[in-house]
Amino acid sequence: MRLWLLRHGEAEPRARTDAERNLTERGRRDVRENAAHLRGRALQAILVSPYQRAQQTADEVRRTLGFEGACETVPWLTPESDLNEALRQLDRRGEGELLLVTHQPLVGSLGGWLVHGHSDASLPMATASLAELEGEAIAGGLMRLVSLRHVR
Repeated sequence: MRLWLLRHGEAEPRARTDAERNLTERGRRDVRENAAHLRGRALQAILVSPYQRAQQTADEVRRTLGFEGACETVPWLTPESDLNEALRQLDRRGEGELLLVTHQPLVGSLGGWLVHGHSDASLPMATASLAELEGEAIAGGLMRLVSLRHVR
């Protein structure tokens, strides 16, 4: 199992609601730069937060890769989503290679849990950071951090 974690790109500081914040041009550029590292991968699906900046991030990834596979909006990938719920939902998935497009603090906590088996060591995920994890199962402490890419 290969799991990719992508934090959305840089977003505008304000909007009517947090969920409505759009990516900046720099955010779009940074996402495209890191998405290029996914070229040639056997990516089966993209799961994405319903927030605007995450949706726009997923769109940039899809365009960069020419990805025509499943892109599914899920409510359990928002910034304050429950880690246990995210793990339950991921446990139900059957893909061998999956990309999640989400937010801090969830993305750092999720990555830290999967690699270290506890929530004390979250992954340092800046905007547009891309983490690659692999393992036999999506479970606490059973995945290995293969790479962590930051822009600039």
